[in-house]
Amino acid sequence: MEGHEHHAHHDHKHGHDNVHKGHEMPMEEHKGHVSMEHHRMMIKDYRRRFIVSTILTIPILLLDPIIQGLLGYTIIIPGQRYILFLMASIVYFYGGLPFLKGFVNELRKKTPGMMVLIAVAISTAYLYSVLILTGLPGKPFFWELATLIDIMLLGHWIEMKSILGASRALEEMVKLLPSEAHLLREDGTTVDVPIEKLVPGDKVLIKPGEKIPVDGIIIEGRTSVNESMLTGESKPVSKDVGDEVIAGSINGEGSIIVEVRKTGAETYLSQVIELVRQAQETRSKTQDLANRAAYFLTIIAIIGGSLTFLIWLFSQTDIAFALERAVTVMVITCPHALGLAVPLVVAVSTALAARNGFLIRQRDAFERARELDVVVFDKTGTLTKGEFGVTDIIVLGDSEEKDILRLAASLESKSEHPIAQGIVSKAVEMGIKLDYVDDFKAIPGRGVEGIVNGRRIMVVSPGYLRENRLVSYLEKIREVEEQGKTVVFVLEDSKPIGAIALGDLVREESKEAVKALKEMGLKVVMLTGDNKSVARWVSEELGLDEFYAEVLPHEKVEVVKKLQRRGYKVAMVGDGINDAPALIQADVGIAIGAGTDVAIESADIILVRNDPRDVVHIISLARKTYKKMMQNLFWATGYNAVAIPLAAGILYNQGIVLSPAAAAVLMSLSTVIVAINARLLKL
Repeated sequence: MEGHEHHAHHDHKHGHDNVHKGHEMPMEEHKGHVSMEHHRMMIKDYRRRFIVSTILTIPILLLDPIIQGLLGYTIIIPGQRYILFLMASIVYFYGGLPFLKGFVNELRKKTPGMMVLIAVAISTAYLYSVLILTGLPGKPFFWELATLIDIMLLGHWIEMKSILGASRALEEMVKLLPSEAHLLREDGTTVDVPIEKLVPGDKVLIKPGEKIPVDGIIIEGRTSVNESMLTGESKPVSKDVGDEVIAGSINGEGSIIVEVRKTGAETYLSQVIELVRQAQETRSKTQDLANRAAYFLTIIAIIGGSLTFLIWLFSQTDIAFALERAVTVMVITCPHALGLAVPLVVAVSTALAARNGFLIRQRDAFERARELDVVVFDKTGTLTKGEFGVTDIIVLGDSEEKDILRLAASLESKSEHPIAQGIVSKAVEMGIKLDYVDDFKAIPGRGVEGIVNGRRIMVVSPGYLRENRLVSYLEKIREVEEQGKTVVFVLEDSKPIGAIALGDLVREESKEAVKALKEMGLKVVMLTGDNKSVARWVSEELGLDEFYAEVLPHEKVEVVKKLQRRGYKVAMVGDGINDAPALIQADVGIAIGAGTDVAIESADIILVRNDPRDVVHIISLARKTYKKMMQNLFWATGYNAVAIPLAAGILYNQGIVLSPAAAAVLMSLSTVIVAINARLLKL
């Protein structure tokens, strides 16, 4: 992302040298970049501290009298206690420093959390051991202290690597942009320039197999483009002169020349990266729940640790054992996994969504998508294709459907009218070969006529039949006319042999989407500005629950409010232009088919493709994401319910006692399980 920003215009005659200085990254982009770098440095820091502390822990374990007694060997060297103290002090101050700093930060912010717990646990163990050295009766905790810090450092290191791994999807997106482009000069030669030096209006050559460096328009050449990084759709898309191409997609088999429209931060890909980053950083309601739980868990740990210490102190004479139990309770109660439970799922789900062409702008709206009762679709261009096409072919004589379409399409191929284009498109789609036409003539306001294969054919409107008293044929098309479709008649030697009905074509994908949404227990409603007969036909075709016809753009918001008053949680799905008020009013606003226009301010979720099935996928992802969050929260808090009594020594009489190091292992293990569970969302 760095360095792909939009620059002021410059003079190309000087070989792109005359670029303005001061190419800073946009502030938001810079922040994201800095936080990623900071995260990386912290990972390295934890790794380094873990390695140093672990190396120092080996001699601490070898010299510790308790370990020697357990393993049945003896090593005695002069000043052994003080060597142990020195090495344990280095582990405490060097290895434990991140936790001690975190302790200060959490107290300063008045949000005691896991850092407070870890710092209290290791400080208690260290100070108690120092007191033993000065003459207090008991056994020092040096080996427990060192192993506890090692395991805590390892847990943090693994956790931070997991978070970085989940956020790495952003970096993978950044890598989709090439660093250079072949700039086409006025004399026809090319020069390789960094893409940040390109400006709108430049022309670039893109060779087969290369990544497209900018958003632009093809002005020369034909190719197919792999846009899977934008849409998740692996099938290459054919592109010709006048078609848009997107930075980061991959050129197929043909060389193309593209005129630059957008560069740097303005490109579709940069906007997507920014949206994903913002979504990952947005606090979710579930995260607030996790934070509250972590806060209470911290208080439980401190109170539980203190009570454990006092109970054992009064029931046992050994202060060391009482202290060990208290430290173990505090360690095992660390809400580590809890701090990770939600952010990891958020990071994975937003990256997963972006890779599949779903862009989440509002995190809380995405979470609300699991509670939806009703999905309201705008009709034109969403459930239908928004283009005129053949829906019915009606035979009125002895001819066959294909013959009627062939004759009409051959004749209409000479006309520019939208009806003509719809008929020709249908014939091409069905692989029908068109015939040669002689003596072609337009009948003003009524249709066209000509000789097709020696047959005199006419394609005319119902008005022509009325004028020529062929009214009996009009009865046969009443049903399709009632559906609001446009009908033309095909006549041979002035006698009707068939009729062709045209309308706004219903998408095949819409049928699948409606069926899937209903299977998920949702009601599906349609809004349209079209008349009732068109709306009824589309509604019956798709099996919708309700439809609202003849709705003006500003009235759509009223329909959404009406459904909400009935107690429904409503999603509005539209194209984001005239649907803006309804998208804002809905509980979840989904802009569909937004393509390269990412900056749709009114929508909570943007679907890149014009495919209603993606509405099913985003609701399904929202439900699965919530389920994963709940699983993680249950695991992160539930394991404490079992672990805290064990740590406190409830099974001491049965011979089951957890050491602080074993508690640290269990705590780290719960963190790793939460991290793995979040990653399973990808499956």
